[in-house]
Amino acid sequence: MRLMRLGVCIILLSLLVNIIGGCHSQFQPGTFVDDAGREVTINEIPQKIVSHVPSITETLFALGLGERVVGVSDYCDYPEAAKSKPSVGNYFNPSIERIVALNPDLVLTDGHSEGIKQLDELEPPINYIVIDPKDIDGIFKDIELLGKVTGMEGEADKLNEDMQDTISHILALVEDAPKVKVFYIIDATDPTLPWTAGPGSFIDSLITMAGGENIAAQAQGAWVQFSIEEIVRSDPEIIILPAKHGTAFTSPGTLMGNPAWQGITAVKEGRIFIIDDDLVSRSGPRIVLGLEEMAKIIHPELFE
Repeated sequence: MRLMRLGVCIILLSLLVNIIGGCHSQFQPGTFVDDAGREVTINEIPQKIVSHVPSITETLFALGLGERVVGVSDYCDYPEAAKSKPSVGNYFNPSIERIVALNPDLVLTDGHSEGIKQLDELEPPINYIVIDPKDIDGIFKDIELLGKVTGMEGEADKLNEDMQDTISHILALVEDAPKVKVFYIIDATDPTLPWTAGPGSFIDSLITMAGGENIAAQAQGAWVQFSIEEIVRSDPEIIILPAKHGTAFTSPGTLMGNPAWQGITAVKEGRIFIIDDDLVSRSGPRIVLGLEEMAKIIHPELFE
């Protein structure tokens, strides 16, 4: 009996050692190449991470790294737990002083803040990695990179797998559905020359993947202005407006009350929809939820 108990104890101890060791076995020290082409050497698992980019912050929490996040920006509002983290200020121009005061061993940025480069000039310098995916595949690659850098490679693989499953499901669902002409309005402060999403934007990719045809797909950039004449000529069947916290940047009434828009099919048929801007513009795990919402708007018949 004693031998049996001893054997059980040894097995349990072995399992415990493997579990504890497994938490760190995924991490391999090395030099990693970020989205800016910079080589960043990470010798130990980062324990104090600052992220001033909402999409990166979301990814860190999705990987189970919330406890290691010691600083975020004022714009990092998801998940709810991110709001309780110390702020390093504005997303566009985070405070270097606040970052330094948090004593992080890794800072994550999208490279659009010139001030972050000051971290290289500190003594000792603070490591930072640029995470700035340009397309959907880039999001997967960056999740993989963050997994490797933080010792959460297994969690990153699982997250990517779940996201891929959602994408595959939506693509299969809309595969044989007719294409629907879509116009996405970013800003219609000037209703005769609204801003929209063209090729190279996540929004353009999501519209296509969701079984739609972006009428701005042939525009000369990711963010462009489209004249009312071009919109009338293209005659979109659906218009999508982004919203923040449920409030649309441009109200449907603005379009419906404008004589120049009233001849457009989407307006005549009342097919003007609102979508959560964060789901379609943030390059993080929730991008697949944006795809799903986009598909429900474009092809609601497939979800009945």
